[in-house]
Amino acid sequence: MRRSPRAVVVGLGAPLALGVAGFGLHVRRNMGAWPSALRRIAAASPHAPGGTFANREPGLPRPDLTARQIATMLLRRRERGMPSGPVPLDVPDTTSGRAPLAATWFGHTSVLLEIDGRRVLTDPLWSRRTSPVPGFGPRRLHEPPVALTALGEVDVVLVSHDHYDHLDRPTVVALARRTAATFVVPLGVGAHLRTWGVASDRIVERDWNEAAVLTGLTFTCLEARHFSGRGFRRNTTQWAAWKVAGPTRAVYVAGDTGASAVHARTGAEHGPFDLTLVPVGAYAELWPDIHTTPEEAVAAHVALRGSTMLPVHWATFALGFHGWAEPAERTVRAAEADGVGLALPRPGQRLELSRPDAGRGSPWWRETPGGGAPASD
Repeated sequence: MRRSPRAVVVGLGAPLALGVAGFGLHVRRNMGAWPSALRRIAAASPHAPGGTFANREPGLPRPDLTARQIATMLLRRRERGMPSGPVPLDVPDTTSGRAPLAATWFGHTSVLLEIDGRRVLTDPLWSRRTSPVPGFGPRRLHEPPVALTALGEVDVVLVSHDHYDHLDRPTVVALARRTAATFVVPLGVGAHLRTWGVASDRIVERDWNEAAVLTGLTFTCLEARHFSGRGFRRNTTQWAAWKVAGPTRAVYVAGDTGASAVHARTGAEHGPFDLTLVPVGAYAELWPDIHTTPEEAVAAHVALRGSTMLPVHWATFALGFHGWAEPAERTVRAAEADGVGLALPRPGQRLELSRPDAGRGSPWWRETPGGGAPASD
């Protein structure tokens, strides 16, 4: 007997509803902790007036653009930010390195740091997209240089804030299962991790100007100029830069930041730094105070009293409106003008910075067709 179209629809109704509900649950799980739980945590912080976290410096004026102009910019940014060819990758042995100071950049702000023999992984992101919704959101421009299973043991996973391109649920869950790492995060971000099944005794949360000592390293939570949020509400958790210091070495991990007077204060109070990880990409006139331009990033490194600067937050996702290689080219120009030493690893390349005779990398992006095109201002 043939079933009527209505009967077919009714028959599909329950499985379809279950599928939609399951998809919605997956998206909600990716978003992390409920806002009510985050508000309770924020209420205990002196940096969260009214229950939400805030920058100490006022925002800068935005350009007067129409909604149509902004929409056009957003639709075209991936095309403009694409490399002209495959991004060259290195595949290092990352299972055993424990140098006094070394860095392996995996793209964006994911870096495996070796500091006085300890291994610290910053803002790990191995997913294909940065979004709570599967199949949507900015897509990677290159594959991860190595699999998470090839990283070996990690002592600490260090997170700067809870945006999707810095706090990735699948990566966090995999690291929690495959390593014994402690997760060091800004205040409030631990609630996301607990929601995803990370045990509370593996999570260390700190607010600005607070520190924690783990595995012989001191992690100091520092002020940065940015914002946070994984849903429609902003600033529900703290955002931060970090000082990671061992007995002989110190590294500054900026996460995300805009140009700010805080960099000079941090340099005076916590510098000098042997290495700084400073973002140089995804800048735009639409958000002038939350992402540094390459020139502002170099100036921040100088203010921080840094020795070597490793430019991050570029090459992996098209999040700004600039060309793919523009951040790197502008950073090189600014660094040369200010006499700043750069570390320029390919994604996946390990640089042992504690060895005076070791290389610091080179402008590898020029190996990509079109990668050495003149940078526009």
